[in-house]
Order: sequence, then C-alpha cells, then structure tokens
Amino acid sequence: MLKQTTDYSSRVIPGLVLSILVTIAAYALTELEEQLTGHAWLEALVMAILIGTAVRSLWTPSERCNEGIRFSAKIPLEIAVVLLGLSLSSQTISAVGGSLLGGIAVVVFAAILISFALGRLLGLPARMALLVACGNSICGNSAIAAVAPVIGADSDDVAASIAFTAVLGVVVVLALPLLGGLLHMSDFQYGTLAGLTVYAVPQVLAAAAPLGSVAVHTGTLVKLVRVLMLGPVCVILAMLRPHLAGAGDNDTDVVPVRLPVHKLVPWFIIGFLVMAVVRSMNLVPDVALPPISTVTTLLTVLSMAALGLGVDVRVVARAGGRVTAAVVLSLLALGLISLGLIHLIGMA
Repeated sequence: MLKQTTDYSSRVIPGLVLSILVTIAAYALTELEEQLTGHAWLEALVMAILIGTAVRSLWTPSERCNEGIRFSAKIPLEIAVVLLGLSLSSQTISAVGGSLLGGIAVVVFAAILISFALGRLLGLPARMALLVACGNSICGNSAIAAVAPVIGADSDDVAASIAFTAVLGVVVVLALPLLGGLLHMSDFQYGTLAGLTVYAVPQVLAAAAPLGSVAVHTGTLVKLVRVLMLGPVCVILAMLRPHLAGAGDNDTDVVPVRLPVHKLVPWFIIGFLVMAVVRSMNLVPDVALPPISTVTTLLTVLSMAALGLGVDVRVVARAGGRVTAAVVLSLLALGLISLGLIHLIGMA
C-alpha cells in the first residue's frame, strides 16, 4: 500500500508543480495589473485559465505531467466546493426558492430536448447528439462521462464532446461577465445565469467572481442543483437506450447499465450541503471564515490553472462543422432558456 501511494505521488508531482507555477503566474499578473491600472480587471481565477490555456496551446506538456494536471483540476476544486458551503449565507439559501428550483429542472430538460433536436437536424448520430445535449445542459465533462456508458456511446464520440466542452467552457467563462454587464443584471440574477449556463463548477466560480460573493454563492448553489439532475437524466436515458438503435446508431449489445451512486451524486455536493447546514447552525466561528475563504479561493485558482492546462483550442479547428454548430447552437439555446427563466420568475 505504501509503495502504491508513493508511486501515485511521484506521478502526480510533475503536473501539480506545473499547475502551481501557473497559479503563481496568475496571481503575479493580477497583482501587476492592479498596480498598473489600479484595478484587477481580470481576476486570478480567470487569469489562471488564460495562462493555462495559452501554455497548453503553445506547448504540449509531457505525458508525465498528465496525472498531476488531472489531479489538480479535480481534487483541489472538490475540496474548495465543500469549503464554500461554510460561507453560504442563509439569505442566499432562502433566495433560491421553490420556483427557482423547479425552474432549474425545467431548464435542464428543455435544454436537453432542444439540443438533441438541433444535433439530429444537423445530422449527428443520436448518441453524439445526446452527449452534446447532456454536456451542455448539465455539467460538461462529468455529464458526458456519466451518460456515455448509459447510452453505449463509443470513445470517439466521448472524446469529441469532451474536447468541445473544455474549449467552449473557457469561452463562456470569459464572455459571460460581459453579457451580465450589458444586461445590467443584479448580482443574484447574474449568479443564477452563471449557475444555469456554465459547464463545470470551477468555471461557475470563475465566471461569477467578477460580480462578487453573492453571485459566486448563488451560482454555486444553482449549479449544484443542476448537477443533481444528472441522476434522473441517466435513469431516463437508460430506459430509452434500446430505442437509440432505431435513431441511426448501431447497438448490438443493449445491456442495462447501472451507475454507482457516487457517479450520479458526487461526494463534494454532499459535503457542500453538509457544510451549509453546519454554517446555518452557527457551528463555525466568524473569525474562521476569512481564512477559510482565502484557502477556498487559492484551491479554486489552482484548479483553474490545471483546467486551462487541459484545454487545447486547436481541437476546434480540427473538428467537423456539424459538431461545432451543434455545440454552439445548443449553448445559445441554453442561454436563452436561462434568461427566460430569470425574467419569468421576476428575480430582483
């Protein structure tokens, strides 16, 4: 056991060190930006994504870095999400009422149906269209990875879908704050929009950060509710799988697939909810909240750096036009549905 732990650590260290270096560079450039302009226009979270993406697109890290990059993109972020539950205020929780919770479910299912229809109209196979639809509508790579075995998708479809969500996820993070400003959205409205549209939890934190803590907390809470929709969606798709062969795909092995619970409800979501309850019971002293917030931000920036290191913008140039159109149109449809929900329930 000790040898296995040592071997794993040795595989993680190169990529972890690279991610830390990108994190340091992000903080340094943000500090320089603030000194030169008097304001940090790009937060360290966003700067880390940009630097990581630039490094990955100009230079491909060696194979020995991959394990550490994957570790840095996953584990620190999951810990950060759990800790974020300690800073969730009761006002934010109460603001997300029953109408919004129901609306999130409606948005997810409507976006999946519309995205799937767009993909099929553009000539995508049923399984590829479903992967794109679920990735856009729920939680990006995690949804694609969970849905793929349920519908019997092949590795090529999975790889193409994940590549697109990685690249477009960064684009959304950078563009969404500009849209929020143009629409003069309140912090709560913008946080809700980020939670409904951005692919992954870490990207929600990065997209919401420019508008402050209310946007971050709201976006995270909405996003986690959206992630919880993965379970019902997988159950429905498992029942529909036998019909996919008749939708233009070959399916020679229609076998029911049962995903473990941790694939449908990630541990960090449970941890986030537990920490939110702990905070609501006033079991954490106020003096501990600032350092916890600092650690949470640091872990998130590290995760952003690793996320960027896993993004190669050149994959878009190598992808087919139909897949590109399906992903972009699906994302636009999700944005419009989300804005419609925000307007419909009259958020202040």
